[in-house]
Amino acid sequence: MQTSRSLQPLAALLLTAAGAALLYLGRAEEPRDRALLDAAATGQVLDEVGDGLTRVLSYSPDGLDLTEDAARDVLRGRAAEQYRTLFARVREEAPAQGTSMRTRVVRAGAVELTGDHAVVLVFLDQTSVREGGRESRPAAAQLTVTARYEDGRWRITELKAT
Repeated sequence: MQTSRSLQPLAALLLTAAGAALLYLGRAEEPRDRALLDAAATGQVLDEVGDGLTRVLSYSPDGLDLTEDAARDVLRGRAAEQYRTLFARVREEAPAQGTSMRTRVVRAGAVELTGDHAVVLVFLDQTSVREGGRESRPAAAQLTVTARYEDGRWRITELKAT
């Protein structure tokens, strides 16, 4: 009986270590993707990405500077590079044509949300308006948007037409 009593502290230590290991492993296997699990975080991503897209994809001939300012605020990395290239054409043509663009997010859903990284599928309607009020029919667009959480906000880092 002396031997079994001397093993009791060792057994308790082993059980404690095993319990701690199982707890650690259980946490390590928790889903890292919070898109379906964290409604508040998902809502923030969708709101900020949707607002950002509306701001950078809507413009008027007399508001091009505001649109570019919004792009500098919202876009990073590859998305910013792509936008600068495309917006150069808009800056050149919109004033001469008197064209405005209105963009509206119709629906958005988070495909992935892990830490400071998100992938969002966004459906947009875009309507162009020419000087004199002639409005085009809404054109539908679908984008896959990659975003990164930076300085307390979600910034768009990549845009892909899908």
